[in-house]
Amino acid sequence: MDLSNNTVDLTVYKGKRIVLNYWATWCGPCIKEMPRLKRAEEILESHNYTFLLVSDETISKISEFKIKKNFDFNFLKSVKSIETLGIYSLPTSYIFDENGKKIETIVGTIAWDSEQIINKLKKI
Repeated sequence: MDLSNNTVDLTVYKGKRIVLNYWATWCGPCIKEMPRLKRAEEILESHNYTFLLVSDETISKISEFKIKKNFDFNFLKSVKSIETLGIYSLPTSYIFDENGKKIETIVGTIAWDSEQIINKLKKI
């Protein structure tokens, strides 16, 4: 669901590379990595990447966080709890190629905007 409570049809991202980042408003490491995640999103925009940040918290809680922290991400609300999706540690990120194939799972924070990570993502 998007923050307007609309169902998101993931087929609109077909042909895009996707970074799917699971996070929570109470997760310190998640919040700490967001500025670097945003820089990576800006750097990789011309490389056909879409960044989706997903939380299973309420839409109002996610919206309040977005306004309070002034983060301009594509925030989504998972209709299932993250535990039912097999995620037990936050942040957890999945990287998909343009064919929708999961290329990598990253558990924990990373330096998203580091030269090493940016170059790795460009090669996917």
